[in-house]
Amino acid sequence: MVCFLFFKHVFFLLQLGFFTYYSISTGELNPAGPVPIDSIFIYRPDKRIEIWRFLLYMMLHAGWLHLGFNLVVQLLVGLPLEMVHGSGRVALIYMAGVVAGSLGTSVFDTDVYLVGASGGVYALLAAHLANVLLNYNNMQCGILRLFGIFAIGKYAEEIMGPPVSYVAHLTGALAGLTIGLLVLKNFEQKLHEQLLWWVALGVYAACTIFAILFNIMNPTVDTVENLGDGVNSQYVLYNRFGV
Repeated sequence: MVCFLFFKHVFFLLQLGFFTYYSISTGELNPAGPVPIDSIFIYRPDKRIEIWRFLLYMMLHAGWLHLGFNLVVQLLVGLPLEMVHGSGRVALIYMAGVVAGSLGTSVFDTDVYLVGASGGVYALLAAHLANVLLNYNNMQCGILRLFGIFAIGKYAEEIMGPPVSYVAHLTGALAGLTIGLLVLKNFEQKLHEQLLWWVALGVYAACTIFAILFNIMNPTVDTVENLGDGVNSQYVLYNRFGV
């Protein structure tokens, strides 16, 4: 129960609290920002040595539209998984997606600032696919569930609009799928599913180790151009305007 309260309520309140604080401190409340780039929580490519940013950027959101969408999807998508598989497993998937989002961005989008929990949200979406792959025979309307998940993912891209960090979304989803295959309950394990478990472990471990080594060997990048007090965007802040 404590874990359930931590994931479902404390994360919700923390993200809402951070948004409220920055809205009051900047004196603005907009659908799409701005987000202060000097926050100690935002992921910045020129401050990758501050490793807490790889996780805590999820506390910041670029506008109430971005925050509201993430909070609603966290509840709608995460709660069904929690009821079946437990909060510990779901929290692990969520956090893995958040970290994967920033690690992937640090490798493939090296000039990008990151805010938001969309990496974790997409991990939860992909975890539903892992759940179907593991327990299809024990589920009702498994295909319909997948269609619903894909519809939510499609709607997420449309409602957020540019600029969006597709790398963070994709790597978050990959983490959700692989970690989901590793930690979600398998109620009727078969031989090919054991092989799938090892494949998922290998893929996740290889990608994570590569990203960590990349950041160790490239601890800093050139200082990103100052954009002013904030950037009017959603989810990701570029050192240029536009996508």
